[in-house]
Amino acid sequence: MKLSRPARRATLVVHVIGAACWLGLTLGLVTLALTAITTDASAAVEASVRSMKVFADWLVLPLALVTLVSGLVLSLGTQWGLARHRWVYTKFWLTLATTLASAFALRPGVDESAATVSAGNPVTDTADLIAGPLISLSAYLFMTVLSVLKPWGLTRRGQKQRASAHKRVDAGDVRQTA
Repeated sequence: MKLSRPARRATLVVHVIGAACWLGLTLGLVTLALTAITTDASAAVEASVRSMKVFADWLVLPLALVTLVSGLVLSLGTQWGLARHRWVYTKFWLTLATTLASAFALRPGVDESAATVSAGNPVTDTADLIAGPLISLSAYLFMTVLSVLKPWGLTRRGQKQRASAHKRVDAGDVRQTA
């Protein structure tokens, strides 16, 4: 099923906005984590970690799901296909992995750090605070590069589909001679 032009364009706008917001949010999480790690002021640490918790609780998963679902709709509703081009396939699996990592690693880690600072204790494992946002940021930047450059060509499935499409065109173009 192919999307109509207005539907494709609307879905593309939603996808780009969702991905850009997710990238920006993650950059903000990296900044807040760096602030919490590098400052000696307990009030700044607590404010940074609590801010991270608000962002992780309210924004990370909705933006991740908007990006994942809109990307899936675009891939299935356009000529790119989900498994025809390596860059689309790679982006799908990375988006799925980062969405799951956000739900099951990033958010629990931020929640744990927020509970620690709320109890008046210092954050002892700063690697947990910064690792998730840094890995996510790296993945989103890589996916952005993939979206712009569209490298690697067709997958095996895409090559088979292209070959069968050419065979159908060639078979239908045969003219009988007199």
